[in-house]
Amino acid sequence: MTQSHKEVVIYSTGVCPYCVMARQLLQKKGVRYTEVRVDQEPVRRAEMEQRSRRRSVPQIFIGETHVGGFEEMARMEHRGELDVLLKCA
Repeated sequence: MTQSHKEVVIYSTGVCPYCVMARQLLQKKGVRYTEVRVDQEPVRRAEMEQRSRRRSVPQIFIGETHVGGFEEMARMEHRGELDVLLKCA
């Protein structure tokens, strides 16, 4: 995957193992992403909760689509749906 994909945003913390796995999956695919560390920027946690309606991390967005957490993204990858969602129209 190159830079020709939708914007990816991950809300995360430094100590969350699911956040690490989410970053590793995207890096393995060559996907660039923006990471919002809610442990370093607590004000951004409210933004994450408003966007996702969830309090846990990671919360992953591809374009305007809320993917959910790592497990949801991993399931999408397993089913071949992640690349489809990442593609720009």
